[in-house]
Amino acid sequence: MTGRAKGAFAPRYRAISVGMVVLTVLMAYEYLAVATAMPVVARALHGEELYALAFSGSLAAGVVAMVGGGRWNDATGPQAPIWTGVISFMIGLAVSGVAPNMEVFIGGRLLQGFGSGLFSVSLYVLVGRVYPSALHPKVFSLLAAAWVVPSMVGPAITGLLVDGPGWRWVFLGVPMVTAPAALLLWRGLTRAGEAGAQDGEGAGPGVPPEEGAPAAGSPWAKLGWAGTAAVGAALLQYGGGLLQEGDGGRTGLGALLAAAGLAVLGVALPPLLPAGTLRAARGLPTVIALRGLAAGAFYAAEVLVPLMLNVQRGLPVWQAGLALTGSAIAWSFGSWLQGRRTWNRRIVLRLGTALIGVGTALVALSLHPAVPVVVCFAAWAVSGFGIGMVYPTLSVLVLELSPPQERGANSSALQVGESVFSVVTVAVTGALLTALGRGEAAYVACFGLVVLITLAGTAIAGRYAVRGPEGAGS
Repeated sequence: MTGRAKGAFAPRYRAISVGMVVLTVLMAYEYLAVATAMPVVARALHGEELYALAFSGSLAAGVVAMVGGGRWNDATGPQAPIWTGVISFMIGLAVSGVAPNMEVFIGGRLLQGFGSGLFSVSLYVLVGRVYPSALHPKVFSLLAAAWVVPSMVGPAITGLLVDGPGWRWVFLGVPMVTAPAALLLWRGLTRAGEAGAQDGEGAGPGVPPEEGAPAAGSPWAKLGWAGTAAVGAALLQYGGGLLQEGDGGRTGLGALLAAAGLAVLGVALPPLLPAGTLRAARGLPTVIALRGLAAGAFYAAEVLVPLMLNVQRGLPVWQAGLALTGSAIAWSFGSWLQGRRTWNRRIVLRLGTALIGVGTALVALSLHPAVPVVVCFAAWAVSGFGIGMVYPTLSVLVLELSPPQERGANSSALQVGESVFSVVTVAVTGALLTALGRGEAAYVACFGLVVLITLAGTAIAGRYAVRGPEGAGS
């Protein structure tokens, strides 16, 4: 049996797999850590009025990087975009960590978001070029778990850093781990390229890009649409935040900004996605649409679950947060299962998306005082297991349904769609919760909207197959 068949941690791939996983964990940790540390950061830097910009600016930079990075990967291969992303991420962290004021801190966040977006898109292309297709499910399961693990331990680590050496070490400590992980990945890629050149197995990460027609559309036009979409997403995120504050004096401004953001996204998003995505055309467009629907539904409900447990059921914040921990563990387990063997993908996608909705519906039932609160914990774990099934499966399908010379552009579309759909659903459910008074009926309405989104996802899940009957291994 060759190293290819032994798995993602076979000697030939071990350094690459470990490097990718560690870097992904670090980027996921920073994504979560900022939310925990930001109240302290804003007070320390006297920048409360710029609080929202620290989030929306990073999101906007990430969207632009995803689109530009997709084209860059297709033109040159993944090596240069990966290292540019890693270096931008590290510099951004350092700038934020030493920032003397909020403006400099936000500048660091822009660099950090740009680096994360560039790296995340490049990973998809790297997986397609380095690993044989038989290992793609295992690798994407690892990367999915790498995003989930920080949600279990990240808030506690961040709290210890903020209360101990100070908030700056939330940002300054990560580059110390990022650098050796990047070195490990670089060594693994160098060895993989040399081995590929010797035995002819695969193109390898350092070989010029695949020949063929490039993705349609001008790169500059795509970047223009990406910048416009980033502005729309930032407006929606900021406006939604104002709406959720419930401050009568700022509600009107929040509604105006949110409406403007939605309008901008309605114009700018379609050119960034494969034709037919918004109507779930067969094949790749359905994969992109389903990723957006599943992720958007899950993240919108995830924001509400601990809030509901705290406000409606009276649990302390730390106990309410345990629901997210249980869901993260279930997500990891669902992803792990996808990497163990080949499953019927139509069933996986429909069942996984449906489980997100079933779990959310059961969470809504736990609003009633007569329902034991443990039901909510179990229900949200069901949703976590569902998205754990869906997430890596869609990642594999993007590579399978993309010509080699378009993997970067299509991976970019997958992640841009997920980001934008998630921003929209979180903003809409948050605004709906505030508009309906944040009572029990408001939570039911928000969870009900999430269930409807998962029903739409379940309905289109089988349309990823372009034609013909599907076998058990499809």
